[in-house]
Amino acid sequence: MKSLVLVEHDNAVVKDATLAAVTAAGKLGEVHLLVAGQGCGAVAEAAARIAGVAKVHVADDAAYGHQLAENVAPLVVALMADHDALVAPATSSGKNIAPRVAALLDVAMVSEILSVESADTFTRPIYAGNAIATVKAPAGKLVLTVRGTAFAKAAAEGGSAAVEAVSGPGDAGLSSFVGQEVSASERPELTSAKIIVSGGRALGSSEQFEQVIEPLADKLGAAVGASRAAVDAGYVPNDYQVGQTGKIVAPELYIAVGISGAIQHLAGMKDSKTIVAINKDEDAPIFQIADIGLVGDLFQIVPELTAKL
Repeated sequence: MKSLVLVEHDNAVVKDATLAAVTAAGKLGEVHLLVAGQGCGAVAEAAARIAGVAKVHVADDAAYGHQLAENVAPLVVALMADHDALVAPATSSGKNIAPRVAALLDVAMVSEILSVESADTFTRPIYAGNAIATVKAPAGKLVLTVRGTAFAKAAAEGGSAAVEAVSGPGDAGLSSFVGQEVSASERPELTSAKIIVSGGRALGSSEQFEQVIEPLADKLGAAVGASRAAVDAGYVPNDYQVGQTGKIVAPELYIAVGISGAIQHLAGMKDSKTIVAINKDEDAPIFQIADIGLVGDLFQIVPELTAKL
C-alpha cells in the first residue's frame, strides 16, 4: 500500500504535525509526501530527509502558495490515482483539505485517527475523547487525518527520498487569499511545545492574563495557551486556544491556571504527561485529571511560583 502524506509547511519549514502523520502512514506501507506551495524548495529538501519516506512530490506553483483547499484538493485527487491512501495531519489545513479530497473521490473519510489497527481499521476519539471508536473503512481509497499527539514523530533526519516535480490543475478560481493575521512570538509553537502554561476566564482581563501567565511561561521556556472562555472574552487571540475546537496538545508539562476543566478543554490536553491545576474551586473538574492540584488564589500562587523559579 502506498500512502500520500500532505506536508504541513509555511513554504520555509516543515511543521512538526507532518512527522506524526509520516509515522501513521508508515504503518500502512510505503510513504510518499506531497509538498504543495510556492518557492518551497527548502521544504522539499527537508521533507526528503525525513526518515521512512520513499518519495517527495513537489507542486511549486503560485496557485498553491497559501495552500488554499480549493486548489490543493484537485491536485491531491490527481495524485491519488497512484496512491492508496491520503494521510493528512489533523490541523486546520488538513481538516480543510482532506474532506474535499474524500468528496471528490466519493469515499468516506476517517478523521483524527489515534492508531492503525490494520490496513483498513483505525481507532478515533468520539464524545470529546470520552470514548474511543474502532472504525473499519469501506473498500477503496483511504482518506485519513491524524491526531498528532497520538503518534511518535518520525525522525526529521536520516532519510534520502527521491524528489519529483508534479503539476496540477492550478487555480480553481473558487477562492482567493486576502490576508492573514499571525501573532508573532518567540515562545515555542503551541502544538510542539514541551511545556505549556494555559490561562482561563478567571484571569479577568487581557492585562492580568499577560501579567500573571506570561512571566511564568517565560521562566519555564513554555508556550502560552488558553481556554475557550478566555479566548471568547478577548484576553488572547484564538490561536492560543486549547481544546476540542482549538489545538490538541500533549506536552510533558501542562499548567492550567484558572481553568475549570470543561469537557471541551479537557479533550485538547488530557493526554499531557503531567498536568498541574491551579484553581480556587476545589470541586473544579480539572482536578479530576490533574497530577498535581493547588487550591487557592491564582493571583497569589502564580506570582509566588514564578518568583521561586
